[in-house]
Amino acid sequence: MRFSNGGYRRHALSLAALGAAAVIGATSALAADEVNVRFSWKLKGEYAPFFHAQSSGGFESRDLAVALGEGAGSQAALGALIQGQDDVVIMPAIFAISAIQRGMPVKLIALYHPKTPVVLISHPEKPITTPADLEGKKLATAVGETGTSYMDSFCDINAIDCGKIEMILMDRGARMPQFLQGEVDAVSVYLSNDLPLIQEKTGVDYPILDLGKYGLAAPGMSVVTSESLLEEKADVLSRFLDAVHDSIMVTKESPAVAAQSLSDSWDGAPDIGIITEQVQATVEAMQIADDKPAGWINADDLQATLDMLEAAGEIEEPKAVSAFYTNDLLAQ
Repeated sequence: MRFSNGGYRRHALSLAALGAAAVIGATSALAADEVNVRFSWKLKGEYAPFFHAQSSGGFESRDLAVALGEGAGSQAALGALIQGQDDVVIMPAIFAISAIQRGMPVKLIALYHPKTPVVLISHPEKPITTPADLEGKKLATAVGETGTSYMDSFCDINAIDCGKIEMILMDRGARMPQFLQGEVDAVSVYLSNDLPLIQEKTGVDYPILDLGKYGLAAPGMSVVTSESLLEEKADVLSRFLDAVHDSIMVTKESPAVAAQSLSDSWDGAPDIGIITEQVQATVEAMQIADDKPAGWINADDLQATLDMLEAAGEIEEPKAVSAFYTNDLLAQ
């Protein structure tokens, strides 16, 4: 190929520009900060905003390389966090609060569900729709299961006799089969996970007892990190929360869009309509103030939880509420 002097110069400049662009692109890729995210449980609609932030480029645009991984319970997820295997855990805040009270060096950095969207469902022929209806009934429970772990407090708040409720302890995975077989009268389910699946499977419209409506102050979906990472990766974590905020705003407007983002990353995903129902329930449980980002933590919500745990004898001499959370990364 032959060039005039001017043509050669232009070509040389073009090559230089391409080279510079390649260097910048490579540098940008290298500069992406890694964030390992662990969910406390298997995939469900509640996690859709995180997958939408991933698929829409929300994380990438903030120079983040985010890995999203399933979990096997809050205790295991917190253990991996403390061991440095993960940077953040997405988990029910109530269990993080208990861990912090026991001295675990972690903190809440965002709280999306001040009250967990968990309910008790019962059989239509024996409906349980008020706390008093629980008396004389059999209730399935499992260790670490949000809906029934704080039943003593729920009974105190609603002036019912917990001694008249037969709590049947079983493996977490056995609760629903036992309920469907009529061996127990009620079981707790997440509106953002279990209920759409069960109703689709059985075709039954189950009576509901909304635990949050009747005073169960059990904060749900939250972001938790270790105290050491608050120092080491503050800017990275702040960018992560910012991307999640934007994704949540999109999810509130278009649950089906976020549901599709999750479905695309979910092997063996349920019907997209079910996932969309889960996502809709997830965003409906969020309380976002006009002047605060999604995830902003209200100290009064946490104090109500501490008061509940203390009244139930779950904890003694609770720490100051400031020991459990920080809004600093959201404020940035």
